[in-house]
Amino acid sequence: MSIAIKSPKRFINGPASHRKLSGFLTTVLLTVGVSAGALAETARGTVFEDLNLNGTLDDGEPRLQGIHVSNGRDIATTGEDGGYRIEMRDGDIIFVIKPTGYRTPMSAEMLPRFHYIHAPQGTPEAIKLRYPGLAPTGPLPEAINFPLVAQDESGPFEVILFADTQPQSDMEVDFIRDDVVAELIGTEAAFAVTIGDIMFDDLALFPRYNRIMSQMGVPVFNVPGNHELNFLSPDDRYSLETYKRLIGPPTYAWSYGGVHFIAVDNVDYKGFDAGREEPSYRGNGMYEGRVPDDALAFIEAYLSTIEKGDRIVLFHHIPLRTYQDPDAPNINTVNKADLFRILSGHTVYAAHGHTHTTEHHYFGTDDGFTGDTPLHSHVISTVSGSWWSGPNDARGVPLAMQRDGTPNGYHVARFDGRNMSVRFKPASLPASHQMRILFDSQFHQMAAPVFKDVRHGGLTAGRITGDQAASTDVLVNVFDGGPNTTVLLSVNGGGTIEMTRVEEPDPAAHELFERFSAQRKPWVKAEKSSHLYRADLPAGVRPGANTITVTATDEFGTEHTAHAVLEMEKAAP
Repeated sequence: MSIAIKSPKRFINGPASHRKLSGFLTTVLLTVGVSAGALAETARGTVFEDLNLNGTLDDGEPRLQGIHVSNGRDIATTGEDGGYRIEMRDGDIIFVIKPTGYRTPMSAEMLPRFHYIHAPQGTPEAIKLRYPGLAPTGPLPEAINFPLVAQDESGPFEVILFADTQPQSDMEVDFIRDDVVAELIGTEAAFAVTIGDIMFDDLALFPRYNRIMSQMGVPVFNVPGNHELNFLSPDDRYSLETYKRLIGPPTYAWSYGGVHFIAVDNVDYKGFDAGREEPSYRGNGMYEGRVPDDALAFIEAYLSTIEKGDRIVLFHHIPLRTYQDPDAPNINTVNKADLFRILSGHTVYAAHGHTHTTEHHYFGTDDGFTGDTPLHSHVISTVSGSWWSGPNDARGVPLAMQRDGTPNGYHVARFDGRNMSVRFKPASLPASHQMRILFDSQFHQMAAPVFKDVRHGGLTAGRITGDQAASTDVLVNVFDGGPNTTVLLSVNGGGTIEMTRVEEPDPAAHELFERFSAQRKPWVKAEKSSHLYRADLPAGVRPGANTITVTATDEFGTEHTAHAVLEMEKAAP
């Protein structure tokens, strides 16, 4: 018989409605609440193994039991006949949750196709969106079937993590193509995920962008950010109509190799207001970081189907918390406590973008999250760096250093059973380039007027006088460092000293943006970095050339080593 499980009332928009379930008696339905005022219909269908790859349920093709199907709030689980039934409201997107050992169909752009949009009337014409929304889909089909294809997902696997590709123009799409995609063609990663701000408001660039990303040859999952919004929408409901048409559901889940991935739209758009002064966004819109009630209900329902020890990977664009301003609602998730309550007891890694900084945060019992290990929140490096700012390299691509001094780039997550690690890859630079070693020896090294007196980087380069030795510090930016990173410094192969984590701007980022102010976006400036490490110049430095060695052990226990040569002239007699 069917089983109904009701979610906590805090996630129900209005009084709970009771449902009578009939048919598909082998289907288990996890009901997590539907608004009493919503007009609901029942969607039905079958999840099957598509042996001949034609996307159609044919005689003799296996019906798959135990597969989860969702409307973005509730989860239905298929019975022995592969059948499911689930309630649908106008505007819902029904999707299958890809299980381990199967794949979904793919579009020509390598976008997973696993959903059906129920928009009987389409996007209301009265809204007059700048970019096309959803065409009318008409009544629910008699059956919405989901094909799956078996694939091998055994053994360790890797996932490419992008954030904020964010092209503002066609030329900046060129930069994505040449700086990142070209080096990933032929990657052996299982798939890639872009965690929001895929675009920079110009949604007409989406089709070309999708075609370019497809050249990597792996499935590309996406999560919406605040720059995928339809700014002329009167509220959050219609703010992702173009995204849904081109990409798919904003909140969904899938499993690969026994790891559970959950994508969440946590950009709560407040709606178009022509009188609001917010010049940085067309349409004068405003938003905050918030996981909506339906998404909270979906996550809770999905986690109820997962073993506590399984690895959960959560993707949403706006971070849970950021060092830039922990109280600002537009760069932090304001209702993270609700999310922590649901996630408690699970092993969770969460990845975000948005701030164009690289950060690590850990949440535990003091924050409302309980588990054997803290929840690890990772604000990853952005593909666009400083929004494609800075001088061009030999290819004509901007250096695009992030405002915390991290090179633009992406991350690669590696999964081996329930274990995982993540490594940073700077775009178009060697994978070994994981830190920058600078020498803080001059009082005015951050003073822009002094830059004209020296070559670029000359104020922090590896040459000092003996008279400067006492006032010189070694400063290291470990690009993906964090509160658990240890950094050791040695000179000429001698003993090591531990460097101290400090919060201050990276002088390299500051100088880059000041020297090339005409080539940067006007809002870009160096911000405090959460992964800078400082130490006094060790006493072992001698006149002549010295080898400075820095060894960093990052948040995932991976060791990185870098060297610099420091020349010291003899002190005046």
